[in-house]
Amino acid sequence: MYTQLEQRGMAEPPVTVTTLRKMKQQGQPIACLTAYDASYAALVDAAKTDLVLVGDSLGMVIQGHDTTVPVTVADIVYHSRAVARGLRHAFLVADMPFMSYTTSGQALENSVRIMQKGGAKMIKLEAGDDQVDIVRHLARHDIPVCAHVGLKPQSVHKIGGFKVQGREPDQANEMVDSAKRLQDAGADIVLLECVPNEVGQKTTEALDVPVIGIGAGPDVDGQILVLYDVLDITQGRTPRFVKNFQQGHDSPLAALQAYVRAVKDRSYPAPEHCFS
Repeated sequence: MYTQLEQRGMAEPPVTVTTLRKMKQQGQPIACLTAYDASYAALVDAAKTDLVLVGDSLGMVIQGHDTTVPVTVADIVYHSRAVARGLRHAFLVADMPFMSYTTSGQALENSVRIMQKGGAKMIKLEAGDDQVDIVRHLARHDIPVCAHVGLKPQSVHKIGGFKVQGREPDQANEMVDSAKRLQDAGADIVLLECVPNEVGQKTTEALDVPVIGIGAGPDVDGQILVLYDVLDITQGRTPRFVKNFQQGHDSPLAALQAYVRAVKDRSYPAPEHCFS
């Protein structure tokens, strides 16, 4: 009945929001990956990944779409439920799909669905100043939130493609300020995508909550990559921040372990994976 209490006595108890905050405070890098099914989730968990995201990137790497826009709440619930069955240690976060959080009420309803039916422990939404009230509303209802800033893939048609964000000083400063407002509204984590190193560093220094980067430089609190990129499954051109960890390893588990080690010892990301 009290599984969470029993797990606290384990040699390596499950990661929680408190664990992630302590890791930031102690300067311990946080290793994160996406996953979309139980089998890969078990491998990611065995590699001692701290956080697993059921990303709407599944629309591209699983469903074959050009963007994440077609992904639905039902898709996220299905894949999150599968991933949850494969995890014992890592903290599970799931994406809120495109147009699933346009109002506070809609956001709460869909967050509850993803957590109750999908087994997620936190929801992630692409956020800016327009989402501050939504984050505050979710936090008031004890919904853990990861706020995604920087490049927001759900807005790809609006911004004209997958482009580095925050290169202009005014835009960079506003991004840091926006992340701070989202934290103050109740966001427990900020995910920062595709920005220059300086923006990643400034955001991390400005916030008390963990900042997880994907293409955000080496100075954030943690790193996340898409599982299929790490294992060299993705075909064609990949983003600059991607590194193939399958190369030189004889199994997917060994590759994932190499990724986690590289995040922990800060050898990833290297300069060739970063933006200036």
